[in-house]
Formats: sequence, structure tokens, C-alpha cells
Amino acid sequence: MREGQHAAAGYDDLPDGVVVADGSGTVVAANLAATRILDVQQSELVGVPLAKVLPLLDPQGRDWWECTDPYGGLSTRVRQPERMLSLVRPDRPDLALLVTATYVRDDKHTVERVVVCFRDNRARAKLERSGAELVSVVAHELRSPLTSVKGFTATLLAKWERFNDDQKLHMLQTINSDADRLTRLISELLDVSRIETGRLEVRKQVVDLPELVQRDIDSRVAAGEAADRFVLKVESTLPELWADPDKLAQVVGNVIENALRHGGGTVTIKVGTDGDYATLEVSDEGEGIKREALPRIFTKFWHDAKRGGTGLGLFIAKGIVDAHGGTIEAGNGDDCGAVVRFRLPAGTPSFAD
Repeated sequence: MREGQHAAAGYDDLPDGVVVADGSGTVVAANLAATRILDVQQSELVGVPLAKVLPLLDPQGRDWWECTDPYGGLSTRVRQPERMLSLVRPDRPDLALLVTATYVRDDKHTVERVVVCFRDNRARAKLERSGAELVSVVAHELRSPLTSVKGFTATLLAKWERFNDDQKLHMLQTINSDADRLTRLISELLDVSRIETGRLEVRKQVVDLPELVQRDIDSRVAAGEAADRFVLKVESTLPELWADPDKLAQVVGNVIENALRHGGGTVTIKVGTDGDYATLEVSDEGEGIKREALPRIFTKFWHDAKRGGTGLGLFIAKGIVDAHGGTIEAGNGDDCGAVVRFRLPAGTPSFAD
């Protein structure tokens, strides 16, 4: 095995791309991650000048190798700090990379090797966009209820004597309702954080799924939704279901809310079994889910732009169902309308659960 192959083998377990050049600036090794990120074969890298393998430009459009001058620059320099650079190649789209370099010098401070590490920045950029979108959504969703709470509170404080009891009651009810909206939004954000960091905890106990669904329907009817818009169908024999009742109620509520907000007509909820699983299916009589939207329906911020919402409900529902060891899926019914269905393992959980 040649020296370059030995060097590459030592780096192959690293997730970042690594390219090693000798004292003359010729690449002698490249690990597997480097070939994957650069989308080339290893034979296309070894024996090629480093600046040609990685034609990098800084944010000002300057050649990074000319600016850093690894072989002719300061003799005391041993590394380059991580920077965002553009990989510019004529036959491929530009690629943003996070790049750092280490200079290995001999006793006379002459560069013997240059080790360049780099990683594709698309994942980090996606995360940053997701964070920015989260801030935007939160700001938008908080603005409306906060404005209402502030406005009615200020009005009551300034002009309490001018309003009769019915007017005061209406304003206080509005404040209470908007405060509930704020509480729900904050809870959703905390759930998103727990799901993404793997810290979502479930406390299982026996749950009566039909009763849980009925409670959700009753609360919506009490809040003004038409009772005849809901149809609940329950199989005669259901397995024992162990789940976290609060989180399962959240899943049921989010799925039904999605049908009400984005669907149309009657919302049908079916509770049943599928082998060793308890199942719940929610369908509506709306236009259904567009084909291009199906892969994104359980992602953060997915929602119909015309209907509004945070776009977090189904993302949270999937996170909770996954935490219970279940599955959730969405599609369209035979007669149009969206269908969301989830399955949860039934029966008494083992000690390991």
C-alpha cells in the first residue's frame, strides 16, 4: 500500500472531507468523505495540485490559496481557522464549504504537509434557515394574541367605568382565549425542541382512546363547532392501549384540528385495530392533499398558506407517535379528502418500555 493510501485510510472514518498535500503542493491522499463531498473518484484527486483539487474563493471572491499562501507565507503559521468558502468549478454548481487547514512543518519550519479539512455547509445552512423560519413563525403567531391582550387590557384599565358588565365580560373572555393561544404556542415550541433533541418523555398508562377522542370533540362543540360536523366510529372490540394520555390527546387534537382547518365537510374519526396495533383514522371531505405536498406534510412549518397556522401540529404529532413506537401516515381517500392515520402498539408494555 502506498504512502498516500496509508494516509487516506487513517482519515476514512472521519465524517469531514480530508485532503493531504505534500511539500510541493501535490495531493497525496484524500479520504472517502472528500470524494463524496467533491463528487469525484479518489484517482482524480491524488497527484493533482491542491489548488486545482480545491479551487476555493473567499466571501470577497478572492482566491483563498493566494491569500493564505500556505507554502510561502509566515513560517510560524501552523493552521488556518475555519472559514466559509466557495468551491468554484466550471463543470459543477458552486458549493459552500466550511474549510480549515493545518500546516505540518519540519525543524526548519518548512511545510512538509498541508492537511485540509472541509464539510458541506448545506446541512448547517438548512438548520439556520429552519431557525430563522421558526423565529418568523413565532413572531407572527405571537403578534396577534399579544396585540389583543394588550389592547383590551389597556382599554379596561383606562375606561373601566364606561363599560357595562356584558362588555367587560366579552373583553375578559377574549383576553383569556388569546392567553390560551399563547400558552399553546409556547407548549408547541417546547415540544418541537424536545422532539428534535430526543428529550421527549412518555409516561404510559392505560388509555381509553374512544373516550379521549370524544372529549376532544365535546370541547370543540362547546367552543362553537357544529356537532353534526363530527362522526365517531368505534370498533366493538379494542385492545388495551398503554400510552401517555396527555401526549396522545395532543396527537388526536392536532390531527382533528388539521382536518377542520385544511379540510372540509364532515370529519370522520375511526378508532379500531390492526393486528397488534390500536389505530385512529381521521378523514375529511375537502380537496385532499396535493401530491407534491405529501412528502412534506409531517415536516416543520408545513401548512396551507391560505389557511394559516404554525405548521407545527403534524410535526409534533409524528414526534409523539414515534416516541410511542408507532407510525403515522397521510394520504387521500377514495372520494377525495385528506386521511391521516396513526397506529400505536397495543397490549401491556414490557418492562423495557
